[in-house]
Amino acid sequence: MPRRRASVPGIFAPLALVLACSASPGDAGGGTGSSATGTTSTTAASEGSGPSDTTSMGSTGGAPLPMPGPDVDIPAFSAEHVYFLPDDNRRQVDVEVEFPESDLSYETVTLSVDLTCPNGDACDWWDRLGWIGIVENAGTDDERIVELARFVTPYRIGAAWSFDLTMLRPLLAGPRTIRLFIDTWVGPGHANGEGWVVDATFAFRGGVPDPLPVWVLPVWHQTTFESGNPAAPYTDHVPPADVALPEPADVVLLQSLITGHGQGNAENCAEFCQKTHGFLVGDLPVQRVVWRDDCDQTPAQPQQGTWTYPRAGWCPGAEVRPWVEDVTAGVAADGTASIVYAMSDYENTCRPDAPVCMGCTLGTGCEYDGGNHTMPRYVLSAHLVGARTLP
Repeated sequence: MPRRRASVPGIFAPLALVLACSASPGDAGGGTGSSATGTTSTTAASEGSGPSDTTSMGSTGGAPLPMPGPDVDIPAFSAEHVYFLPDDNRRQVDVEVEFPESDLSYETVTLSVDLTCPNGDACDWWDRLGWIGIVENAGTDDERIVELARFVTPYRIGAAWSFDLTMLRPLLAGPRTIRLFIDTWVGPGHANGEGWVVDATFAFRGGVPDPLPVWVLPVWHQTTFESGNPAAPYTDHVPPADVALPEPADVVLLQSLITGHGQGNAENCAEFCQKTHGFLVGDLPVQRVVWRDDCDQTPAQPQQGTWTYPRAGWCPGAEVRPWVEDVTAGVAADGTASIVYAMSDYENTCRPDAPVCMGCTLGTGCEYDGGNHTMPRYVLSAHLVGARTLP
């Protein structure tokens, strides 16, 4: 018998019908989930001694509090020159980092990132997507990224950001492979800048936060998908996920990063168009327009270029703000959760295979040219965080 779903609004209505018709009783359990890479298993990072009973999402009650750890600063990248040359690609850098053991508690965990210009004034001229994340299964065919922080570089100047990673503490325990990536295409000797110099440090401050994160479960690892092409639906990259939570939690949060990129398409998507994105957790819908209209207020200024223009979830020279929702009410009593991603209907009629080429906003044809016309796409990652509330 199909699972029943309450009526859901807007962007979820078509998906609700599909799911009701296709779901089977086995879909809700089994301890499996879906990731952006097409695999069907997820692994949660847990605080403390390990997973406990998963048969109930009741209160964590009188579980003992963990021991506060000593304050510690852990440099991950120091004066790291990120650049690209045809014979020397340094856009991506991996390092091995040893984090505090999981049985120690920290009231705050902060990632500080500083971007400066090579040789004093040779920053990349363009706004580039960047991120720092944990590499799972590094160097294998099943390599995946759990994003910790996403940012976009400013035009031609440096910037500095601080990311609050306190709720992601269960991920930051023991040895981890940490990756820094900036989508730059310039390097030493290039007329348009020489890339970026990056310093990044994790700061752990001992104490017990409230709420106290006890596990983090990646739902969709970092993925990039085309928008507006009927032949390449986003559900191929962000499929519905059925997950079993690793242990009881008083609060379950859904934390995601979503940004839109590409221009010159119909509606000037996906960088310059406003679209609604959302998640359906059980029968609980959460949705929002992914958009930032405060780019003229970013601390990284004055910049060159169009840095003041509103954009789909990001600004040049700014950190990407995580979207965090309390989805405790969407978790089933047996500690499982079904999660569906959806976004506004959109078809890009200015794409190379469009039946009729129309709607190109920047005066180009339908072929992508790497400049005024680039493929509309979104970059998305999402995970669940389970936390205890303190007495």
